[in-house]
Amino acid sequence: MASAAFAVSSPAAPAVAAGSKAGPRAVPDRRSVPAHLRLVSVLGRGVNQGRSRTGCRVGITRKNFGRVMMALAVDVSRFEGVPMAPPDPILGVSEAFKADKNDLKLNLGVGAYRTEELQPYVLNVVKKAEKLMLEKGDNKEYLPIEGLAAFNKATAELLLGADNPVIKQGLVATIQSLSGTGSLRLAAAFIQRYFPEAKVIISSPTWGNHKNIFNDARVPWSEYRYYDPKTVGLDFEGMIADIEAAPEGSFVLLHGCAHNPTGIDPTPEQWEKIADVIQEKKHMPFFDVAYQGFASGSLDEDAFSVRLFVKRGMEVFVAQSYSKNLGLYSERIGAINVVCSAPDVADRVKSQLKRLARPMYSNPPIHGARIVANVVGDLTMFGEWKQEMEEMAGRIKNVRQKLYDSLSAKDQSGKDWSFILRQIGMFSYTGLNKAQSDNMTDKWHVYMTKDGRISLAGLSLAKCDYLADAIIDSFHNVN
Repeated sequence: MASAAFAVSSPAAPAVAAGSKAGPRAVPDRRSVPAHLRLVSVLGRGVNQGRSRTGCRVGITRKNFGRVMMALAVDVSRFEGVPMAPPDPILGVSEAFKADKNDLKLNLGVGAYRTEELQPYVLNVVKKAEKLMLEKGDNKEYLPIEGLAAFNKATAELLLGADNPVIKQGLVATIQSLSGTGSLRLAAAFIQRYFPEAKVIISSPTWGNHKNIFNDARVPWSEYRYYDPKTVGLDFEGMIADIEAAPEGSFVLLHGCAHNPTGIDPTPEQWEKIADVIQEKKHMPFFDVAYQGFASGSLDEDAFSVRLFVKRGMEVFVAQSYSKNLGLYSERIGAINVVCSAPDVADRVKSQLKRLARPMYSNPPIHGARIVANVVGDLTMFGEWKQEMEEMAGRIKNVRQKLYDSLSAKDQSGKDWSFILRQIGMFSYTGLNKAQSDNMTDKWHVYMTKDGRISLAGLSLAKCDYLADAIIDSFHNVN
């Protein structure tokens, strides 16, 4: 342990040489020395040294002014140079919300589904799947590096369609990973190792963790235009121009559905144009699919963009998560899928993804994988899941409509709030800036991210009028 030394003086009898007839060896009273300080020897001419019971070195100086000089050292942590990290911009919102004692408070920061009573929700089909697992007495043995085979089969078929030729031809490399974040991180490590000169381009704005993931993997990135603040909609022309201008062979990170944070998705016709440009520039499409079935209520509709690119014969990366659509937030269940041009390519890609996963987390957890495999693999439970997804998506659509109605009725300025209805999924991009978002929290106790995003999944119909008042006040009265 590193030490910083400094000298202190203490009243004492005249110092004498240790062992002389004048008196005993001088030893400081241990009770007077703080526990975090250690006595060390004072070296130099005229110094006699002794050792206390604690093993500390004590230096006695031969002086005639009647004071004993001692040198003390303070233990300094090896972590002294580690700075305090800033709070997470999303998870930090929940921490601030919990500390607020106001009864009117709303947590619209984290993207987690809530009931109309604003309580967490465990899907009934998940409870049924877990009961089945308990009755079967499933063990807790390690999974292979690539994960549960039944899950990998189910998740690829759910994403691409069970009858998709790329599955039947063995063109898909699928690795179970730690939800969406872990799947993205594993793919980023793959890009860094095998495409070291490539750049990833991401939408502006995007989910806050995307940049962290690529920074941590040391993969360079830049942004393409996506959000138009003037229309609170998609800047499609800017998006296309920036994708065209990106270096050939770039990885283009796309949100498969329910863009986070804006809730603004391209139309089917716009997706066709995006695919054209990516194909022409020989870019690699990289989809983040976190909300399949949860955005529109339809698994197939929400997979349209991915399936379009695959149908064109393009090689594609796709990260999946089951946090939202099955409510398995804490199970950390997801997958990275790579659609390749030939079976042997898929085998090689899968082998290298496994090689990267082994020192990263060794192998994935089994509980959530079994839930997904059981639900998707059983026709009855699969039907129940789709019904519950439709109900969750429907509740969010109802809240979205109610918020729009409240804003339109209360705001007498004539502002058009219809962009809220054109957005999709659990989030709404309100168009509020940081100062206005701060007012939402400081004055109205509405907790949200500072980019103006609110999670409609955390809003109830009963709270829509209150939220509308907060938004109108913040928009019109805060610069």
